[in-house]
Amino acid sequence: MKDLGSLHYFLGVEVQHNSQGLFLSQTKYALDLLQQALQYLTITRPDLSFSVNSICQYMHAPTEDHFRALKRILRYVKGTVHHGLQLHRTSSHELLAYSDADWAGCPDTQRFTSGYLIFFGPNLVSWCSKKQSIVSHSSAEAECRSLAITTAEVAWIVQLLRDLHPPLPSFPKILCDNRSALFMAVNPITRFSI
Repeated sequence: MKDLGSLHYFLGVEVQHNSQGLFLSQTKYALDLLQQALQYLTITRPDLSFSVNSICQYMHAPTEDHFRALKRILRYVKGTVHHGLQLHRTSSHELLAYSDADWAGCPDTQRFTSGYLIFFGPNLVSWCSKKQSIVSHSSAEAECRSLAITTAEVAWIVQLLRDLHPPLPSFPKILCDNRSALFMAVNPITRFSI
């Protein structure tokens, strides 16, 4: 049998050796519960998506700053506990998407966060805020990659709507705030793989 050294973590319980004996805590378990609860809340709370995405990236090794940010998010949730999504009856079947990205938004990895909102008529039906695994070389490239992610989601929704048989407009609209990305989207020549 091999000696693995002092016990530090077992079955969700953290063990710290000190001069008085052992200190047992479940900090990581509590943080995981908070993270899961906040992620679950984003199902009906798109306003939380970016902040929850940002804080969840640091839960493997949180610092005091991350705890303060988490408490701020929880205070916001407490103050807006009655917020949610209102879905309206409508005769409009227009599909409208907004795409955006922050170039090198993560100071540690220089990766970008992409996001989109997709509306069917006046109703928000899909949204996402996600840090990407690729480092983009320019803001236009980050925006173009975000546009590609948004387009894939719009294509999936269009196919779903075709299966459900409501009348669809001929083309969904996808809006982006970067002229270079729009130029790359309509130009058939690409200089990077998406």
